[in-house]
Amino acid sequence: MTDTLGSRLRSSVGAMGPAWVAGAIAAGPATMASVITAGASFGYTFLWVVVASAAFGATAQYFAMRLGLLTERGIVGVVEDHLGERWAWLLVVDVVLAAGLAQLVIMKGLADVSATVTGVDARVWGVTWAVVLALGLAGRGYRFVELGAKLLVSGVVLAFVASLFVVPIDPVAAVSGLVPRVPAGVDGALVAAGVLGGAVHITLVTMHSYTMRARGWTRDDYDLATFDVGASMLGAFGLYSLAIFLVAASVLHAPGIAASDLTAVSAAQTLGPLVGPAAQWLFLVGLWGAAVSTLGGNTIVPPFLVADKLGWDTDVSDSRYRGLLAGFALVSAAGPFVGGAFFPLLVLVLAFGLVGTPFALVVVLVLLNSEAVPEPNSRVANLAGVVLVAVTATTAGSFVQSRLAGDLTDPVTLFVVAFAVVLAVATLVLVVQFVRARPTRRAPASG
Repeated sequence: MTDTLGSRLRSSVGAMGPAWVAGAIAAGPATMASVITAGASFGYTFLWVVVASAAFGATAQYFAMRLGLLTERGIVGVVEDHLGERWAWLLVVDVVLAAGLAQLVIMKGLADVSATVTGVDARVWGVTWAVVLALGLAGRGYRFVELGAKLLVSGVVLAFVASLFVVPIDPVAAVSGLVPRVPAGVDGALVAAGVLGGAVHITLVTMHSYTMRARGWTRDDYDLATFDVGASMLGAFGLYSLAIFLVAASVLHAPGIAASDLTAVSAAQTLGPLVGPAAQWLFLVGLWGAAVSTLGGNTIVPPFLVADKLGWDTDVSDSRYRGLLAGFALVSAAGPFVGGAFFPLLVLVLAFGLVGTPFALVVVLVLLNSEAVPEPNSRVANLAGVVLVAVTATTAGSFVQSRLAGDLTDPVTLFVVAFAVVLAVATLVLVVQFVRARPTRRAPASG
C-alpha cells in the first residue's frame, strides 16, 4: 500500500508542469517587492497575510484549471463562443497590455541584477536575454518554458529557504504574526492588499487553459491538474513568499533601515554587513532566478491569447504563432533602455495588471456557472470566487486612488484611470448580464 502510494506520488510529481509556469510568474520580483515591504515595515505582523496569499493564488489557479479542463479549450475561444466576440477582444487587449508592460519592466530588472552580479552593462544583458528567450521559445515552445520553470522555481525556493539558516529568526514573534490584524490604518491595509493581490494576476488566470492544452491534459487529468496547482501555488510559491518575508521581518525591520527605500537588490546588499555575505548572495541568486523564471513565463501569455483569437494553433508547429513568440521575446530587449528606477516602475506595472484582474476573474466565474461547462461551480467555490474578486478589486482600487492623488495631467495616470474605468464598467455590465440570464438557465433543471 505504501509503495503504491509512493509510486503514485512520484508519478504525479514527474507529470506536473502547467501550474509551475504560473507559479514562475507569481514567484517574481513583484511578489518579492510586496513581501519585502511588508516584512521590513511591520516585522512579523503580516505573516498571516503571506500565508493567505498562497491560498488565494491557489484558488485562482484552481478556477482557471477547472475552466480549461472542463471545456478542453483556450479561454479566449470559450469567451467568444459563450459571451461574444467583443468580450473576447477586451480580454485579449487587457492581457496584452498588462503582460507587455510587465515584460519590459521585468527585463529591466533581470538585466540590472545580471549587471550587478557580473559587472557587464545591463543593456547588453537585455539584448542577450531577449535573444535567448526568442531562440528557446521559437525552437522548443512551451516545453522549454515548463522545464525552465520547474528548475528555476525549485532553485529559487531552495535559495531563499537556505537563507533562513543564516538569518536569525524569532520563532515566538513569527508565530504571533499568524494572528490576523492590520496595523497602521490605511497604510497597513494597502500593504496587506498588495501582498494578497500579488498572488492573483490576470496573466496567471488566462494562461492556464493554454498550458494545460500544450500538455494535452483533458478532463481525465483533473486529479493530476489539481495536485499540480497545490504543489506549485500552495507549496513552491508559498515557501518562496514565506522565506523572503521571514528574512525581511527578521533583519530588515530595524531602526536604521528605511523600509520605503528598499528594493530587492538593495535589500540583498543590506543583508551583507548585517548577517554576512552568504545571505546577501543567496538573496541575489534567488532574485536572479525569480526574474528569469517570471520573464520566461510572461513571454508566452500574449501569443497564446492572440493566436487563439485569430484562429491559429497555439504551438510552435504553426509558424505564425512561432513568429509571435519570437517577436514578443525580442521586444523585451528594450526593457533596460526604459528610464526610471526598477521598483517604482514595477509598482506601476503591477497596478496596471491588477486593474485588469477582477474583470478576468469575473469572466472565469461567469463561464464556470454557465452552459460552457458540464459541472457548474459549487456555492462554496463561488463564495471563494467573490472573495477573490473583492480582494483584487480593492488592491486595484487602492493603486488607482494613489495615482489620482498625484498629477492628474500625467499621461500615464490618465491612461491607467481610463483603462480602469473601461474595465470596471465592462465588469459591471457582464455581472448584470449574467444575473439577468441566470433564471433562464435554471428553468430547464427545475422542469
